[in-house]
Amino acid sequence: MVIDEILQYNQQFVKRKAYEQYAAGKYPSRKLAVLSCMDTRLTELLPAALGLRNGDAKIIKNAGGVIADPFGSAMRSLLIAVHTLGVESILVIGHTDCGVQGLDSAAVMKKMRDNGISETAIQMMRDCRPDFDQWLCGFHSVEASVENSVGIIRRHPLIPLAVQVHGCVIDVVTGELKPVV
Repeated sequence: MVIDEILQYNQQFVKRKAYEQYAAGKYPSRKLAVLSCMDTRLTELLPAALGLRNGDAKIIKNAGGVIADPFGSAMRSLLIAVHTLGVESILVIGHTDCGVQGLDSAAVMKKMRDNGISETAIQMMRDCRPDFDQWLCGFHSVEASVENSVGIIRRHPLIPLAVQVHGCVIDVVTGELKPVV
């Protein structure tokens, strides 16, 4: 089982003190927060392509690297980073070949049903969150998605005007960044 393998590896990691090379403070040394996608291809590529080392930035990841809700957890993380951890710049990074691009909520709900989620549970979510179907949807253009998230952050009433907010799209093969205006 993968969790058992991870725990076994971790015991050896700690035993050989491999953690020492990753020592860093809780405050990002470059005063930067990055919002990006949880795509596995970005795990090592993203920090390498940005020239970031451990401790340089707060990296927040979610499906699509989007601000889906100005009251959601990604926005909460950014607010905490700005107001308590010294972040002065925010970079929203979408990527090529994103799995959320073109995602259809009906297809997601079909997968939920195939995985044993009941109609009652789906309806309960719709009752609690009237925009549930939209919430599960993806986006059509990665550039437009980045632009939208940047706009939500810039206009957020709890983000100081002095905080710099920018957007880019990273190529998942080459790591090339293209700014989104």
